[in-house]
Amino acid sequence: MIEPFEGEQVRSGTISYGVSSFGYDIRVAPEFKVFTNVHNVVVDPKQFDDRSFVDVRTDSCIIPPNSFALARTVEYFRIPRDTLVLCVGKSTYARCGIIVNVTPLEPTWEGFLTLEISNTTPLPARIYANEGIAQLLFFQSDEEPDVAYADRGGKYQNQKGVTLPRL
Repeated sequence: MIEPFEGEQVRSGTISYGVSSFGYDIRVAPEFKVFTNVHNVVVDPKQFDDRSFVDVRTDSCIIPPNSFALARTVEYFRIPRDTLVLCVGKSTYARCGIIVNVTPLEPTWEGFLTLEISNTTPLPARIYANEGIAQLLFFQSDEEPDVAYADRGGKYQNQKGVTLPRL
C-alpha cells in the first residue's frame, strides 16, 4: 500500500516520518512548484496558467510569505478498496504557520500524493525535502463502496509527479 514503507518512526535529526502511533507520517519529495506573482496571472482551476509558479528542485524549499507551493510525496500509494485515508498536517509545521491541506485518499486511488502547502506567515518559511510533512490516518470499512475511485476513472489516478488542477 505504501512504497517505500518505513516500519518505524524516524526522528533522529529530521522532522519525523514513518509509522506513527495511529497513522503514517509521509515525506515530501524535493520537487516543488512555488507560486509567484511575477506574471500577475489569475489562478483559475479551469484554465490553469503554468506561469503562476516556479519549478524548484531542492533539499529545502523556501515558500515566500503568505504564499503557497505544490509538492509530492516520496511515497507511492495503492489504497485498498475498503480503506479511506485522510491526510492532515504535522504539528511541527503547523506551529510555524505552515499548513498542509487536509485531503482524502479515496478507496482504490493510486499514485504519488500531490501536497498543497501554505505559508500563512508574513515571513519566508522553509520546507525540508525527504522529511516528514503530513500524517495519514487510515479508516477501514466493514464493506466496500459500490463505486470506488478507480471505477469512476478519477482524474488524479496514477499521478506520477506534482499534479496541477484538472477538470
